[in-house]
Amino acid sequence: MTRGPQPKSNAVRRNAHPHAREFKAGSQPGRELPRGLGITTAGAKRFWRTWATSPQASQWAETDWAELEITTKLVDALYQGDLRHAGEIRQRTAKWGATVEDRNRLRMSINDEDQGGDADQAPAELTTTDLDEELYQLLNGP
Repeated sequence: MTRGPQPKSNAVRRNAHPHAREFKAGSQPGRELPRGLGITTAGAKRFWRTWATSPQASQWAETDWAELEITTKLVDALYQGDLRHAGEIRQRTAKWGATVEDRNRLRMSINDEDQGGDADQAPAELTTTDLDEELYQLLNGP
């Protein structure tokens, strides 16, 4: 559920937002996970890889990369069973535009030029990975 109506495109807005951003869909080169972070779980490594190669990462400054490092440490702790960090992780990733709702609120869109559509649309079929199942077990017990 969203927080109010979806914003109109800037072409029809009376008060065009000067900070609206549009990103090209697809993976970016990203950065390697720093070994010094001591990340041990596969879930946290996947989290880093997903965000480091996200379309948003193409515009990140050093401070954004530092935030990703801190958040990845929190995700590593989450996958090790420390569930206290879940809310903090959600707040941090929302600032990067993690979900369609977050991107709408940030006036950010990710467009797939090859298909002529909006990549913010949910995929037709979702699959569960072993890591998702591992986290589900962690949250809900055996």
